[in-house]
Amino acid sequence: MNHRDEALETIQREMTAFARRARAAAAHLHPELSLVSYTLLSHLETRQGMRATDLAAHYLLDKSTISRQIGALERSGLIERRTAEDDHRVHVLHLTAGGKQALDEATEVRRAAYRERLGDWDEADLDRFAGYLLRYNGADGN
Repeated sequence: MNHRDEALETIQREMTAFARRARAAAAHLHPELSLVSYTLLSHLETRQGMRATDLAAHYLLDKSTISRQIGALERSGLIERRTAEDDHRVHVLHLTAGGKQALDEATEVRRAAYRERLGDWDEADLDRFAGYLLRYNGADGN
């Protein structure tokens, strides 16, 4: 195995460990929010609302999968559908006040966990790590 393949193996192994830790930690974010729910609420807040079909496309999810997630968030009172201003046939998903509060609470718990885990990293390391994650995930504003 060459050096590049060894590095790729390490990346794959560490990304898997990262994902497992993220899923395990998600249970402690907020009693009402799964990792998926947190992610959807966060994206809806960032975009200031979004159609369900666009949300499904962004996360590469089947419409039925996103529909179940949205249904659960609506039943929990965390999101609501509003008619789009420019097309009254279209419904846009928005956070409710309760959804915003739950997201804010979960975000603070998450932020505190990252502060603790990365507390001994200097700013240059944090900036590089953030940049690499953005690059890896193909950050393009979506």
